[in-house]
Amino acid sequence: MRQMHMRLFLSEKTSEQSRITFWKDLTEEEFLVFLHKHKRIQDYWKNDPLFHISGIAQSMSRTRFLIILRALHFSRNIDSKPNDRLYKIRPVINYFNERMDKVYYPGRELSLDECMVHWRGRLTFRQYIKNKKNKYGIKLYMLTDPKGMVLKFMVCSGTLGDFGGKGHTEKVVMHLLEGKLNCGHHVFMDNYYNSYNLSSQLSKMKTHSTGTLKVDRKNSPAEVKSTKLKKGETIARYANGVMIGKWKDARDVTYISTEYKNELIEVKNRRKQVTFKPLPIVKYNKLMSKVDRQDQMVSYYNEERNNMRWPLKLFMHVMEMCVSNSQILYNKYSEYKLPLYDFRVSVIKSLLPPFIVNTPARPTPSASEHIVTVREDVNKNKKILRKKCRQCSLEGRCTDTIYECITCPDKA
Repeated sequence: MRQMHMRLFLSEKTSEQSRITFWKDLTEEEFLVFLHKHKRIQDYWKNDPLFHISGIAQSMSRTRFLIILRALHFSRNIDSKPNDRLYKIRPVINYFNERMDKVYYPGRELSLDECMVHWRGRLTFRQYIKNKKNKYGIKLYMLTDPKGMVLKFMVCSGTLGDFGGKGHTEKVVMHLLEGKLNCGHHVFMDNYYNSYNLSSQLSKMKTHSTGTLKVDRKNSPAEVKSTKLKKGETIARYANGVMIGKWKDARDVTYISTEYKNELIEVKNRRKQVTFKPLPIVKYNKLMSKVDRQDQMVSYYNEERNNMRWPLKLFMHVMEMCVSNSQILYNKYSEYKLPLYDFRVSVIKSLLPPFIVNTPARPTPSASEHIVTVREDVNKNKKILRKKCRQCSLEGRCTDTIYECITCPDKA
């Protein structure tokens, strides 16, 4: 932080009026306040009662917030071009993964999923996924448990990254499962990752896998590919403990599993109608729906500022994952269950200075309690300073007045 502050301060573009000239060393208390966020920065310091949050506004000025936002970095800038495309955010990624590995070990079932951190700016490894809400952005690969807790994640940094090139998906799966292999886990994945070779490799490491499969993947059975099925019918072939099957629903669904056989079981849909589905598909849908639900909840609080640097954007997303993980752990081990929103509010209160949180809000006086008087402050010419009328401003009129209400909190 100090290094970046000096680079900005000594920049040719810096003038006497620049915010960076007011810089002072960042304290831990200020940084905790800085982490709270709205969709727009201006909402913190608005006087409009609909937006005004006195706790945040009293803890930090807007100028101070913007200075920290500009100077916040997570690694030293280097003049030479680094081999690691993620060196600017690498310390944050490593810290999250190492910390989660220490504080929590999951149950048997795991899942691999990906998410997009919205980013429309220029970036070498920016991705485009047409089926995602945020089609353009930075792609994250995540290892999660059935509750949606993120256990480990990595950033897709393109074909020139550490895990790019041939066998990319297999490299990603093996990296995310480091420390979890040969332990009897069962991993659920979608068709982006699954293949016969990957399932065979995991099976040798005492790790089961189940999920959907792209029918044109290498070593998929030719019979499964070519057979035409009627609705409700299924076909499967087995090799070396790996089952690859196809089931006809509204369309052909191809799947793979090293634990579940190709059995049709009875299930009920939302209308309580009885249907038959393959066991691997039922297990896959049940687990992945929980993960998608948690990902949806986190997306409600994602950072959407378009003028933010990509490392800071990723940092804010990691903070949201930390809050979501904390809420899951709290509900798991606490007697009282809290939804994500209420848990976030409790976290914010715990991070703000005590004198801000514990100060009771002054109630707005009723019409009979207003006491209007002439303002006392004057300028150099001994003339009473005028102030904009609140009521006139609400009605769209610009009117100055020498009067004020001494019972109102802001004397408006």
